[in-house]
Amino acid sequence: MPPSAWPYHRTVQIRVDHVKLPVADLQRTKAFYLAALAPLGYELVFDGPESIGLGNADREPIAFQLAARPSVGTHIALTAAETAAVDAFHTAALAAGGRDNGSPGLRPYGSEYYAAFVLDPDGHNIEAVYHGGRET
Repeated sequence: MPPSAWPYHRTVQIRVDHVKLPVADLQRTKAFYLAALAPLGYELVFDGPESIGLGNADREPIAFQLAARPSVGTHIALTAAETAAVDAFHTAALAAGGRDNGSPGLRPYGSEYYAAFVLDPDGHNIEAVYHGGRET
């Protein structure tokens, strides 16, 4: 089946309330995500001794919990408002210590799927994606 026919790349409305990822070093994680997610409109909204949360004044959709052995293989895609935000995310994430896992550009997942991928300091695959004129 060609990627453009994959069901999860059709216009659907799926709402995820929040995500929590395990991390080995909370301060390193905070520095990385404050820089990497700023272009997507995220800011620090919770700062505790064992976890932090990023989002906006209304909610905390992504959190990080200190863990002795973080898991790897996690993938999270965050919506960007435009291709420039995807580019800025990628640049900021690399400057903050992330590793490139896919430079900004169009992907073969269907029309107007512009994304960039970065591995965070714990190996989580973080994506910023812009879906063009499609409602997100």
